[in-house]
Amino acid sequence: MPEVTGPEAADDVPRRPAAGRGFGDRVFQVQLTAAGVAVLALMAGVGLFLLLKAGQALRVMGPSFLTTEEWQPDVHQFGIAAIITGTLLIALVAVALSVPLAIGTALFISDVAPRRLRYTLITLVDLMAAVPSVVYGLWGLFFLQQHVIGLSRWLSDWLGWIPLFTVDGTHPGDPLATESVYTASTFIAGIVVALMVTPIQCSVMREVFAQAPAGEREGAYALGATRWGMIRAVVLPYGKGGIIGGTMLGLGRALGETIAVYLIISPVFVIQPHILQTGSNSVSSLIALHYGDASPFGMSALMAAGLTLFLLTLAVNFTASSIAARSRSGAQSDV
Repeated sequence: MPEVTGPEAADDVPRRPAAGRGFGDRVFQVQLTAAGVAVLALMAGVGLFLLLKAGQALRVMGPSFLTTEEWQPDVHQFGIAAIITGTLLIALVAVALSVPLAIGTALFISDVAPRRLRYTLITLVDLMAAVPSVVYGLWGLFFLQQHVIGLSRWLSDWLGWIPLFTVDGTHPGDPLATESVYTASTFIAGIVVALMVTPIQCSVMREVFAQAPAGEREGAYALGATRWGMIRAVVLPYGKGGIIGGTMLGLGRALGETIAVYLIISPVFVIQPHILQTGSNSVSSLIALHYGDASPFGMSALMAAGLTLFLLTLAVNFTASSIAARSRSGAQSDV
């Protein structure tokens, strides 16, 4: 077949259709771009402010700021080794308790609950996120703590051979053991924070579970699967990214929780890995505790601790956002 040349060849070149954009579309695009840039600029401004304020403390301590367990800024002996350990332990306890609760609640709402009850449950879960953190803290301090001591004692008696559940100064089955060693612990603070982050995790997971393809659900039922079999074969594999994303978003919230943790824990400045034992600490509660009476150098030290928490939370949230975004596009189930 002879090769086509000349004006006819130009007509055979594929053309990309141009989408016409009116004035309103261009204005909307500019607004979205400006909003995105403003958010990034604000975030960068917060980080730069913390870095400038923390510069004096970081220059004095250097790398030892990450390894020192004390907190005495006025004598230049301070660091976040114990504080960041307590922060991570509280957050991990909260996530370990909240993730199964969030997954179960999200699955019940998306696949089990009747349609008339579904919207009521969604509203109730969302209202949990609107409860002020101080209310959770007061509830944990005056109600939950006294009812969890028995569980803490039981865990210590039967799982005390695991270092995480060891409580110093107690012996398994000792009926005379004082209850005060189980109060104001990482475990109690973690339970309260778990209830605070569950609505966030549940919302993310519920949205992803609800997007599981209806055809694959019906196909699983057509092959003889039970409701749980369909959930296990279709919904959970499809929502794997949402589960991971929701978990990490909850972790980011748990890392920065302040008032509830501040009201419950008894602050200590040594690395305390026993979650059932009284005494713990976190970066946010440290700042709340010492902000009012800090000297200028002490304020710089608090800003350095805040900068560490800011970077840690930022990394967790960015990772969670990327995972959750991928879970909403191109997700597949095992069917």
